[in-house]
Amino acid sequence: MKDRSVSAVLTAQTIDMEGIAVKQAFPTQKIENIDPFLLLHHVKTVIPNYINPVKAGFAPHPHRGFSPVTFVFEGGVHHRDSRGNNSIIYEGGVQWMNSGMGIMHSERPPHDIQNFGGKQELVQLWINTPRAHKMDQPQYFPIASAEIPFIKSDDELIEVKIVAGELSGIKGSIQHITPINAYVIKAEKNGKMQLELPSNHNAFLYLLNGQLRIAGLGLVDAETAIKFNNDGKVITIEAIKDLRAIIMTGEPINEPIVAHGPFVMNYEGEILEAMRDYRMGKMGILIED
Repeated sequence: MKDRSVSAVLTAQTIDMEGIAVKQAFPTQKIENIDPFLLLHHVKTVIPNYINPVKAGFAPHPHRGFSPVTFVFEGGVHHRDSRGNNSIIYEGGVQWMNSGMGIMHSERPPHDIQNFGGKQELVQLWINTPRAHKMDQPQYFPIASAEIPFIKSDDELIEVKIVAGELSGIKGSIQHITPINAYVIKAEKNGKMQLELPSNHNAFLYLLNGQLRIAGLGLVDAETAIKFNNDGKVITIEAIKDLRAIIMTGEPINEPIVAHGPFVMNYEGEILEAMRDYRMGKMGILIED
């Protein structure tokens, strides 16, 4: 089967998010989004032991019109929201939230973050929601590492966790509003694997660390996103060094996108409505305990 060619190589750039240094792979001046994927942030931080975890991380804030998804690679994340959800997900787990009509949430380090040396590493991805579902009721899905099914490469050197969608007949537990595949990759040096992707899906890979070779492109270094063209059925990856990565594929929504801060809608007027509803408390109130 033919490998997909690469349409863009996106080196993550450092930005400031509420005093936290974040690597942003997209959007960039080069590319606005990879429909339906809107934004990718990679966070690596250390929480000093003199800071109360409930005062660190990201304070309560609203969302509407898309799904913020957090992949936990080190440490953990304590999620609280205005719908009463309150859970901690540790290394290897995922927090998946469909914000729908609006929700307030916070993402803090867990109370026991110092058991992990204060280290926290996350990837947050924003996934767009089609217009027909932007005002649905919010949903929250916490998934622990042990609950995520996986497959291994023939050489046993690559593990692929299936968070959402399907791969080789194995289905993930998250059923997103539109067709999505979400894979978390952990590979040892010299591991090689070919992944078959839906031909009508847009797809990208983000490499957190290590180094890999992609057929038809060559070497890819850490903190880089690779956007693929829709001109083949597979991608072939080879680990040059031990690595971790995510691969996302999704059926494009092909609708207008207007984003402002934590809201993603189709038209400017809907952004103004979201801001009004937030100020009026219609997205709920979150008081952290």
